[in-house]
This record gives sequence, structure tokens and C-alpha cells, in this order.
Amino acid sequence: MRETPPAPPRRHLTLRDVSEVSGVSEMTVSRVLRNRGDVSKKTRDKVLLAAKQLGYVPNKIAGALASSRVNLVAVIIPSMSNMVFPEVMTGISEVLEKTSLQPVVGITNYRPEREEAVLYEMLSWRPSGVIIAGLEHSDAARAMLRASAIPVVEIMDVDGEAVDAVVGISHRRAGREMARAIVKQGYERIGFLGTKMPLDHRARKRFEGFTEALAKTGLEVVEQEFYSGGSALLKGREMTQAILERDPNLDFLYYSNDMIGAGGLLWCLEKGIDVPGQLGMAAFNGVEFLDGLPIKLATMDAERREIGRAAARIVAERTSGELTETGQRIELEPKLQIGQTLRRY
Repeated sequence: MRETPPAPPRRHLTLRDVSEVSGVSEMTVSRVLRNRGDVSKKTRDKVLLAAKQLGYVPNKIAGALASSRVNLVAVIIPSMSNMVFPEVMTGISEVLEKTSLQPVVGITNYRPEREEAVLYEMLSWRPSGVIIAGLEHSDAARAMLRASAIPVVEIMDVDGEAVDAVVGISHRRAGREMARAIVKQGYERIGFLGTKMPLDHRARKRFEGFTEALAKTGLEVVEQEFYSGGSALLKGREMTQAILERDPNLDFLYYSNDMIGAGGLLWCLEKGIDVPGQLGMAAFNGVEFLDGLPIKLATMDAERREIGRAAARIVAERTSGELTETGQRIELEPKLQIGQTLRRY
């Protein structure tokens, strides 16, 4: 686990900042942002554009509490349906339950516009910190995070530039390590099955690392199958059937997550396919669900619970004043689990 500090303190934005950028009085800015009063469309558009560019979020806390923070930590994640983020939430909760802070969750469904809306709403209640999945955000979301003047921890991924603190693994490295393990066992005709990657940046980075490492040995992914929606067993079964019907000579299948990998493994075992002799298989995440399969699927543990713990510790320690620096970077190491599907016997 590698840690580094840096980064300058961030200042909380005010109505005056929006007023100065838009060239409109603070009172008019206030009326526009509260959607009150008679303001021309031209003036309204100027104010809203300035607020969006700055990342300004109005404060929904009224009266004497308006300058304070609530004891909530905004946790913004893409999904709760694929068994990955519940483990992250467990790690966050384990740390925060020992403090006065409480996590509150927003779901984005991997959609940038939804992330913007969730972030805007959560920041308007002045939480004490933000834990948000991924490093890729819209310009507006990134501006809001930078302007929030609270601890921001981006989680799951370290392959990119963080707004503030970051905790995760290198997904490119995870993809490279899996490719090397597959090649080492002598597999050559490799198929990839996964999510539509424009929406899942971490899956895309793993795939990039995977294909780069294969290319260095003169190999490539010879077949691919993609899906959208939840990571379900049924999708894994359907995708595995489809890719093997197109190319029955594949000798290895690499899945972008454990759930579709488990579905694929169950389908192969039902069809009497020799795994791993005839067909090797591996996935990603290392969820406990795999322990209940007839044979252990090879995977890579992404350290989800520890990512949650480390992110929550940063927020808790910075909120309490125990930690005064910003810009922490914690990179955890993905752990390859060979299982019973990544060995030639």
C-alpha cells in the first residue's frame, strides 16, 4: 500500500464569487438561485452559467446553521446491485460508526448527468465530506467537488488525476497481471466478456491493461461479447453461450466481473465443458459469492472493503482535525486468486 500527501486548501464559494463572475448583484444572484423574483432570462442564464462554471452549490441549511456542516458524509456510487459496492459501504460504515459522522448514499447508475444531479443535491445540504466512485466526472461535477471546501475522496481507481484525495487500485495494472497469468498457463485463444465500457471507466482501463500485456507476447483478444445493465448470472450464461457458438475454439474467457463469470462457469459445467483443461476462465472483484460455486473461479480481489475503510478514515481524520493535509493518495494492490479455473492440469 503506497501513500502520498500534497494539495492546497480549498475555499468555500459564496454568492459574491458568482456575483463577480456574472457581473450581477448578490441580491439578484440569490433570487436566481432560489428561483424567486422577476429576473430576465438573459440575467438568469448569466448567473446559472457562472454558478455552474465555478461549481457553486446553494446552501439549503437555513438560519443559524447556514454557515455550519451537518454530520453526514455523501457517498456517491454507480450501483448497489452488483455485490461490489455493498462491500465498499461496509468498510465505510465500519469506520464512521466509531465517529459522529453518518454516510448517506446516492446512486448514479453510471450516468454522468445523474452524478451531477446527485452531487448538487447532496452538497446543498453541506455534508462534512464526499466519498465518490471513480476519477472521471463531468466538468460541472468536478467544479462542484473542487469548490466544496470539504474532504473529497475519489475511490476504486488511481489511474488518473484526483480532485483531492484518492483511494483505490490501478485497474490497468490489474488487467496486465491477469493477462500475464493467463499467458503463463499456455492459453492462446482468448475471449473477453464484459460491460459496454464507455459507461464503466474502470472496466475499460482493465481491458486496456489486459490487451497491452497480451500484445507484448504476440497475442490478442480474438472474440468479444458486451452487455449493458446489471451484472447478473443470466447475462453471463447468455454471453458465454453466444461467444462459444461464434468461436468454439476459444481456450480462455476473461470476464469483466465475477457475476457474469460465475454465470459463464455454471453454463460451461452444465454443458460438460472441461474447465480449465479445455477452457480456462477468470473474472474480477473477488466477491464472497464465488465460494459457493462447484469449482473456484479465478479472479482478482480489488480490496473493496479496505478501500471503503481508508476513504472513511481520511474523511473522519480531516473532519476532526487529526489530519490537516489534503490530497492523500492510497494505492492498494489487487490480489490475483488463481482458483481452479486458471491452471492447466
